[in-house]
Amino acid sequence: MTHYPLNIFWSDEDRGFIAEAPDLPGCCAWGASEADAARQAQDAIAAWLAANSAAGRSAPPPTVAEPLASYSGKFLVRVPRSLHARLAREAKAQGVSLNQWATSKLAG
Repeated sequence: MTHYPLNIFWSDEDRGFIAEAPDLPGCCAWGASEADAARQAQDAIAAWLAANSAAGRSAPPPTVAEPLASYSGKFLVRVPRSLHARLAREAKAQGVSLNQWATSKLAG
């Protein structure tokens, strides 16, 4: 069986978790928990692939993520000076480095 990656996120509007298969346009599922959404997504993927096949189309290949070892953990982002200044002030107020502050902002 081919495994397609899922993006799972909370939806306030739907009051539950949404699992979407980005390689299969429009293929998504709802669940009360992340695990439930992932299980429901497997059924949605099977239905999507069956409908696609019935229409005579071939299935797109799943996206394969690069191994974590491929990433250095470092990248350069250019931002406006005003944003740089604001982030630096916030980091100072929190007593952390700008890198630590930016990392926490990105992770949040």
